Amino acid sequence: MSDPVSMAQTALTPEQSAQYWEDGYLFPLTVFTGTETAALRAEFEQIEREWLDADLPLPLNTYKRVNSHLVMPLAARVAMDPRVLDLVEGVLGPDIMIWSAEFFVKEPRTAHTVGMHQDLTYWGMGETPDQVTAWIALSPATPESGCMDFVQGSHKNPILPHNDTYSDTNLLSRGQEIAVEVLEEDKTRIELSPGQMSLHHGLTIHGSGPNSSDDRRIGLAIRYLNPNAKQLVAEKDYAMLARGRDGQSNFVPVPPPGSLFSADSLALYDQVRRDQSKALAEGAQADVPLYG
Repeated sequence: MSDPVSMAQTALTPEQSAQYWEDGYLFPLTVFTGTETAALRAEFEQIEREWLDADLPLPLNTYKRVNSHLVMPLAARVAMDPRVLDLVEGVLGPDIMIWSAEFFVKEPRTAHTVGMHQDLTYWGMGETPDQVTAWIALSPATPESGCMDFVQGSHKNPILPHNDTYSDTNLLSRGQEIAVEVLEEDKTRIELSPGQMSLHHGLTIHGSGPNSSDDRRIGLAIRYLNPNAKQLVAEKDYAMLARGRDGQSNFVPVPPPGSLFSADSLALYDQVRRDQSKALAEGAQADVPLYG
């Protein structure tokens, strides 16, 4: 594991940026203190308790797993935190937009996994380099709890063939997995302590195993773009400006939510979900419930 970044660091070093582009990922980068992370986890779990049985238009899990930043101020606040953006800027440059934010939760002692895959396969943006995913740990991400595995240098491949398994234990929307064998010795375990994050390229092959620990494995995956990215499949796509300016207007701008599951944010959520589904569910041989 790489040495953690000092809390005082406000940008990636040239060496770290070079390492990201060479490996297709970078970790661990410390962005929040232990106390801050515990508070973020407590806030998230309070939302789960209070809204699980609420009369929401969609299941709470859908809002957690798809575009949380549109309806949950917590997700938008973390995604716009300057400490996170300072490090993302070392990959994307000074103009940064949020395309999506997703809470990935593996309950303790469960068989849920994430199949090895490439993110850009399903985003409708081709093989653009103008994106990066920040994955922030709100609880320990270890081999025992099912931390992510990355394949070093795999982002230098094009988009490779994938299969949709629709497995009940695969947390991805259609159980997607890359249609090539990934050897265990080719995987790098991405261990993160609470408050640390990793960055990875959308072509990097990655996935994760089951959580055999006694604690929940909770992570927030934030998909960032710079304005050069473009939606190539769906007729319309959306992004939230986090820093700088959008000089391309390839994405419809959306605001952060003013309150939790407000009527306005729920209406916007439905519109974004419908429009994005044309790309995210493209080619699926069965329904993809997360995307409508």
